[in-house]
Amino acid sequence: MNSDNIIQELKFKAVRSSGAGGQHVNKVSSKVELLFDLQNSLCLSDDEKELLIQKLKSKFTKENVLLLSCDESRSQHKNKEIVTKRFLELIKKGLKVPKKRKATKPSKSSIQKRLDKKKKHAYKKAFRRKPKL
Repeated sequence: MNSDNIIQELKFKAVRSSGAGGQHVNKVSSKVELLFDLQNSLCLSDDEKELLIQKLKSKFTKENVLLLSCDESRSQHKNKEIVTKRFLELIKKGLKVPKKRKATKPSKSSIQKRLDKKKKHAYKKAFRRKPKL
């Protein structure tokens, strides 16, 4: 995945931000929405697309479009930078394949420790019982 190519496939939309801010909020579109159409992406292979759909299922719409938004800053440019960074991190995390777990057996000493502990516990429990007459 080349981050420069994938950024060219992004679509940005400026929207009026909600919340406090007085008259400034009513006249400036500072909130930025990022749209990424996964199905029509040329940067990602089919395997990568499947992996992203599988891992980030909740983040995509029914049409497999990723929608992220940012209204943290009063600056549209700053919000665009923030949402782009978030997108790239999300894609990197989604494409990361976890290492396969190697099955291991417990060591002989750990098995012995467990059995010794078990015997001590059983002895302690047996010692608490009322004696048989």
